[in-house]
Amino acid sequence: MTSAKFSKTVLAFSLALGSMAALAQTAAVKVDGAWARATVQGQRGTGAFMSLTAKDATQLVGVSTPVAGVAEVHEMKMEGDVMKMRALPLLDLPAGKKVDLKPGGYHIMLMDLKAPLAKDSTVPVTLLFKDAKGVESKLELKLPVATTAPGAAGAAAEHKH
Repeated sequence: MTSAKFSKTVLAFSLALGSMAALAQTAAVKVDGAWARATVQGQRGTGAFMSLTAKDATQLVGVSTPVAGVAEVHEMKMEGDVMKMRALPLLDLPAGKKVDLKPGGYHIMLMDLKAPLAKDSTVPVTLLFKDAKGVESKLELKLPVATTAPGAAGAAAEHKH
């Protein structure tokens, strides 16, 4: 192999590795205060909550966890005198703006739970993001399981599904 061919091969290999590294990077999304609500025996669903701040405009387009058959981003809002909850196909995360996923608003629903979520355990959750260019990235989290939000004052933080 000539020196020129070897240099081209090394360059191509380096570019390929660089591309793979770019795909492996997680989204530039900061997560604060993440937690999942503990459940009792027989309870089939619960919520997970956190604050998300994206460096650049991004969308939360999916959620997965091995502890639930279904994991979705949901929205709760008042429609007239009725509180309604619905799944969202995506959640916009504007650049630099904190988006709260909290009881009574946007949140992650974990449904068809495979076992109760015990207080003081952790739950693995993977968030799937898509940036403005359509590039997808994942962020893997271990959420602490609690009965109320970390630092919350008792019943004021309660929310049941």
